[in-house]
Amino acid sequence: MALVTVQNLGISFKVKGQDIPAVQDVSFEINKGETLALVGESGSGKSITALSILQLLPYPLASHPTGSIRVEGEEVVGKPQSDMQSIRGNKISMVFQEPMTSLNPLHTIEKQINETLLVHKGMGKADAAARVRELLDLVGLEATEDRLSAYPHQLSGGQRQRVMIAMALANEPDLLIADEPTTALDVTIQAQILELLMDLQKRLGMAILLITHDLGIVRKMSKDVCVMTGGKIVEAGKTADIFEHPQHDYTKMLLAAEPKGLPVAKDNGADEVIRGDNVKVYFPIKAGLLKRTIDHVKAVDDISVSVKAGHTVGVVGESGSGKSTLGLALLRLIKSEGGILYNGRSIQKESWKALRPLRSEIQIVFQDPYSSLSPRLSVGQIIEEGLLVHQGRGDPDERRKLIGETLEEVGIPAEAQDRYPHEFSGGQRQRISIARALILKPRFIVLDEPTSALDMSVQAQIVDLLRDLQARYNLAYLFISHDLKVVRALADTVLVMKKGKVVEQGPAEQIFDNPQTLYTKALMKAAFDLATLKE
Repeated sequence: MALVTVQNLGISFKVKGQDIPAVQDVSFEINKGETLALVGESGSGKSITALSILQLLPYPLASHPTGSIRVEGEEVVGKPQSDMQSIRGNKISMVFQEPMTSLNPLHTIEKQINETLLVHKGMGKADAAARVRELLDLVGLEATEDRLSAYPHQLSGGQRQRVMIAMALANEPDLLIADEPTTALDVTIQAQILELLMDLQKRLGMAILLITHDLGIVRKMSKDVCVMTGGKIVEAGKTADIFEHPQHDYTKMLLAAEPKGLPVAKDNGADEVIRGDNVKVYFPIKAGLLKRTIDHVKAVDDISVSVKAGHTVGVVGESGSGKSTLGLALLRLIKSEGGILYNGRSIQKESWKALRPLRSEIQIVFQDPYSSLSPRLSVGQIIEEGLLVHQGRGDPDERRKLIGETLEEVGIPAEAQDRYPHEFSGGQRQRISIARALILKPRFIVLDEPTSALDMSVQAQIVDLLRDLQARYNLAYLFISHDLKVVRALADTVLVMKKGKVVEQGPAEQIFDNPQTLYTKALMKAAFDLATLKE
């Protein structure tokens, strides 16, 4: 008997009194000790299908007009929430996509793992405390007092994901549902989390339902795969067969969709747009009753960088290495020491008022477009803000025309300017963020992880768009990312950062093909190990 059997499942959501189908006719089985991958782009129905197994959809807004879900032969569709308690956590556990929003920010790590044991196992405090330490050791986190008493914001992304896995494993489930467990994690942390999941599966004999849009992960981890799009499974079978002989056009598109190519050779004699000389950003560490400064966090420590017109400088490194802080310092958005020159003019000592005329020429595109676009403003109003600040009121019809032209330039219809950010996909929102920066005709743009949380196909589209815009307008980019495939496709020069310092710097070809430091070699190996699985 299969551990979980899903047959002809349908999921609908009630919107304005109408039932809108989100998933239709989905069927698959998950066998004990094996891994099944649900693959597809955002909005394909992967996560809500997995949540249905645990009956965690927002009922009665969500409903199952058709189908069946059986766990060890027991039907769960329509099962009372009180009866689902014995299945959730005990038989099936879930690791959610974003641990920072899934963990309670007000509770320590120990308390959050403890809660699972107290609710489901009825353990005493002493036994639960011992089990928490076992679980942290199991997922590769040392169970020190500092770690146990830490809050989620005090841990790195990889550490938070390990805590989520520890909570999911607390009751030794038969099935672990892993929903995008490595999205937006550094490439080295990705490799560690995948190795951890495979090792735990071997040791505990549990099944895994892996939800992802990253086909490299699928090939490494799963025996069987179901490809989803538009709420339907369009292709299913053995992973090796699907990868070697895809039948459906959508599957072929997914397999081909990743940033490709190398940047076009650039003119080394191009004008220097911006330069940082020995840039330092230190954050004080305060302690004691009087909050005296006892030390500093050296987020950016004596870094020099130059970006020329039409060129891209890639900045890579793990989370916390100081990449984003360097970009903000060059834009004079945070206080720093050292020299910063724009078009040969020192701007380090300039006042905010003196810098204002330059702000239209130096722009930034943030990592998460959903949180950087105001939900209360239409797309047109969001893009118009920069024009109003830097160019005054002018003629509203001319502004609307310019906004429409800029949107079309980034692949969004001009009439979309009357819609709001929540009405667009992640990739479309990122295009809107690029349009907001582009409308002011900048010379220099900081791109801070603009593709990290996007589907592979959308990543490739954004890379192609950035290449095209750079060639058209001779733009200078500082491209910050932990995704080395994207950096290789765009960057002419690469800085490798670790703990605020540059550990290696040079032409992209040299850094990728012949890295000199152990840290750079480790980054390249982790990226290469994942990337080659897609070939």
